[in-house]
Amino acid sequence: MATGLSNEEIATHLTISHATAKTRVSRTMSRLGARDRAQLVVHAYESGLVTPGAR
Repeated sequence: MATGLSNEEIATHLTISHATAKTRVSRTMSRLGARDRAQLVVHAYESGLVTPGAR
């Protein structure tokens, strides 16, 4: 998510179904109290989970 992947791209990368990827994104947002994917990206950068330019 933090690198800008869509649910479909996440599903392909993780070899899971599109529905599972969508559910995981939704649950992650809920657990972190994020209202949208942009807030998840901010959280990922602030926590050091990803670094600028990394893909």
